[in-house]
Amino acid sequence: MQDPSINVLGTALEECSATPVTGFFRNGCCDTGPEDRGRHTVCAVMTAEFLALSKYLGNDMSTPRPEYGFAGLKPGDRWCLCAARFLQAHEEGAAPQIRLRATHRETLRIVPAEVLRLYAIDAE
Repeated sequence: MQDPSINVLGTALEECSATPVTGFFRNGCCDTGPEDRGRHTVCAVMTAEFLALSKYLGNDMSTPRPEYGFAGLKPGDRWCLCAARFLQAHEEGAAPQIRLRATHRETLRIVPAEVLRLYAIDAE
């Protein structure tokens, strides 16, 4: 039996989003595993600024891709971001807000806790 996923606060990982369904495993949670090389572990609330930065950097997350069953993201949607992309957005001044309770503890291997707290919308 697999251990339960833990968030950056040390408690059970909460769901990030079921609509749209997110996560590397498309289970609504920012779970990760060896096959998730991008570490899609940060539960972020999309903003127009972040979506524009992501598109500029080559990952267009806002354009619908029906062939993949992807409706495109819009501001306000929650999505599991790659930890490195979140850190890059922070460095560029365009990081979105995040839900710590739904952000996997593996994020801490890439993003310092102090940086995560700057964007937290849920209390610790």
